[in-house]
Amino acid sequence: MAQTEERVLMKGNEVLAEAAMRAGCRYFFGYPITPQTELAAYMARKLPTIGGTFLQAESEIAAINMVYGAASAGARAMTSSSSPGVSLKGEGVSYMAGADLPGVIINVERGGPGLGGIQPSQSDYFQATRALGHGDFFMPVLAPSTVQEMADLVYLAFDLADTYRTPAMILADGMIGQMMEPVTLPPARDLSELPAKPWATTGTHMEREHNVVNSLYLTPQKLEDTNRERFARYDTIIATEQRQELMMCDDAEIVLVAFGAASRIARTAVRAARDEGIKAGLLRPITLWPFPTKAVDQVVANGCKAFLSVELNMGQMVQDVRLASDGRVPVSFYGRTGGVLPTPEEVLEQIEGLSSKLGKDGE
Repeated sequence: MAQTEERVLMKGNEVLAEAAMRAGCRYFFGYPITPQTELAAYMARKLPTIGGTFLQAESEIAAINMVYGAASAGARAMTSSSSPGVSLKGEGVSYMAGADLPGVIINVERGGPGLGGIQPSQSDYFQATRALGHGDFFMPVLAPSTVQEMADLVYLAFDLADTYRTPAMILADGMIGQMMEPVTLPPARDLSELPAKPWATTGTHMEREHNVVNSLYLTPQKLEDTNRERFARYDTIIATEQRQELMMCDDAEIVLVAFGAASRIARTAVRAARDEGIKAGLLRPITLWPFPTKAVDQVVANGCKAFLSVELNMGQMVQDVRLASDGRVPVSFYGRTGGVLPTPEEVLEQIEGLSSKLGKDGE
């Protein structure tokens, strides 16, 4: 791999794999499922050529537990799947969170529930931000909207995972995974400069106490103390790691909130609304957890009169928009599901309806 930045035309799934290797990932464990299989195929081809290990596990459950093992030894490790497969990984992700292990999980979403379909979806938002496994835990969830961000956010995911000793997720969708765009690939990391992991189970050579990686706490007080310490780290993530993009929000009266593929559609609708004289803007969350509540506060302070959450589901992120806005302004929802993408014209119609309502309310 090149040691400098490189401009290429690549598919989103393959960029995820290339960027992960450049970020220092040397262990990948996965299982094929549409629409992310190109990621695993790319890893199978390239990872062994740089001294890494690719292993197609016998199941999604096995794959995530292999990530647990490699992460325990201090390696940068990753798995990828799509919606049904990520559900199967949930138990292992909870074990990683309970053992304070860093690692990256990629979900290139497809429609559901059940086997659903192989078309793009954002219906795993609740799972990623609320319940990817049992117990009290959260993890950083990053949502790319371009192939370039596929590269950038994989780098960030590994760094966040190591910094806070937590799993981290890239929540993409089939549209971003399958599309091709120009991308500037980041330079490869010097592995010797990756963060030290003195907690890892690398063998003691009689030079230190044994490290133990475990998520089992039979003493209630010890488990409570551990959870409280972990949530103190989560508070730090919430305070310092919120990321978003704001488009035309300085004077916006109607602010669309959309992430991933939906944000690309919303962006076009916002420009069309501006052409009609409607003061529309876009708040695009890049971190879904932590949700960018500070940005919501900012646009409300700027004079936002209504939010419109645009999603590829039946309404999930809209709940976080409502929580963040805290009743200060009304929040509406527009979504398509089952792999159906809304058109910019459909979204523009929703903006026009809100604008008309705001006009009548102001009379």
